[in-house]
Amino acid sequence: MAQLTYEDYAELPEGRYEIIDGDLYLQASPTPRHQEIVLNLLMHLHPYLRHHGNGEVFQARIDVLLSEHDIVEPDIIVIKSERASIVGEKNVQGAPNIVIEVLSEETRHVDEVKKRQLYERSGVEEYWIVESVIEQVWINRGGASERVEETITSPLLPGFSLDVREVFA
Repeated sequence: MAQLTYEDYAELPEGRYEIIDGDLYLQASPTPRHQEIVLNLLMHLHPYLRHHGNGEVFQARIDVLLSEHDIVEPDIIVIKSERASIVGEKNVQGAPNIVIEVLSEETRHVDEVKKRQLYERSGVEEYWIVESVIEQVWINRGGASERVEETITSPLLPGFSLDVREVFA
């Protein structure tokens, strides 16, 4: 079977899809808990980025084209000012600085394995995995994965800190 491309993706009927390594994945609709967590993260990231003027934050649904055969819709992406040129009129063309995915049982394998590998090889600097059931956050950076014990910080976001409990409040 031929690998799917963004052209194929654009012709799909309305729905939540992703193409990874040319293979099509159907995404389940997010749960209310999933949406709460995304909103909690956005409520901290957006004011930080606006105040510091060093980037933008976007939430799903936004197409991120990482290659001809890799099109994803992460829950949240952060694009620093120096990479603002990857934000197009209809999509993002290139690797965001930070990608955040809130896991669900339906997407766990894809998010933890396939997307992690994709983001690493595509140049995403940080990939945050938010585990809603056991209320844990993992940050993948430079091929290493670290569980965040108390406070989320990032060298990409100087001065940003977020208590993990607030993510799940």
